[in-house]
Amino acid sequence: MTINLSDYETGAEFEGDYKDALKAAQKRLAHVHFAHIIHKKRTVIAFEGWDAAGKGGVIRRMTAEWDPRYFEVYPVGAPTKEELDRHFLWRFWRDLPGKRGISVYDRSWYGRVLVERVEGFASEAEWRRGYDEINDFEAQRIQSDTNVIKIFLHTTQETQDERLAARLDTPEKRWKVTEDDFRNRAKRAEYLAAYNDMFAKTDTDIAPWAVFDANNKKAARIAIMNHIAERMEAEVPDDFPEAEPELVKLAREAFGYKSG
Repeated sequence: MTINLSDYETGAEFEGDYKDALKAAQKRLAHVHFAHIIHKKRTVIAFEGWDAAGKGGVIRRMTAEWDPRYFEVYPVGAPTKEELDRHFLWRFWRDLPGKRGISVYDRSWYGRVLVERVEGFASEAEWRRGYDEINDFEAQRIQSDTNVIKIFLHTTQETQDERLAARLDTPEKRWKVTEDDFRNRAKRAEYLAAYNDMFAKTDTDIAPWAVFDANNKKAARIAIMNHIAERMEAEVPDDFPEAEPELVKLAREAFGYKSG
């Protein structure tokens, strides 16, 4: 089905107890993360969306109960000179996870067909070629037994403006607001066109986009966290190995361990 962002603008509030739901989602994610480590899986999670849509808040809560040795969050900004001298996917290759690892991208390789397209940082030939290059990149990840999860957070212009204003009114959050926010805001129509093309050309059967109504932060967080848990659960066996006999023996000798 064609993705239409106007279908994700109700801003419906979360129904139920948010704290309980958050705790349950984090417990679910922790469980699948431990299985992910044990079974030596690899996962890539890419977040895209409007400025102030809440990507960082979702990522912080999603990873709250994860073992920090086995995941890394990459906030993707403007490429360095070294990165500009190479193919645009080069810097993402360097950060791909090994066995047991999860790489979380706060913005991603989709910059080639989004900000680089809209702001003119890539030529038309480059960003048009980018769709096939991205699809091939993601297909290669999947063929190498890496789970690829793609999340998009959508907000209306009204919601975005309210959040930018709230940040400016909050001393410890003012640093988050930059001139880029207003430059991007002024080009909303161009970004909408870029998003529509992105969905049309990269929402594939093997690496589909999941779009979420982020006009209510709490509802979006719970929905996204449970979606990611579901996608990971589908790729990770849920069986956990028995304790190694030698370790059981050592524990018995050390402190009289008896298996529960």
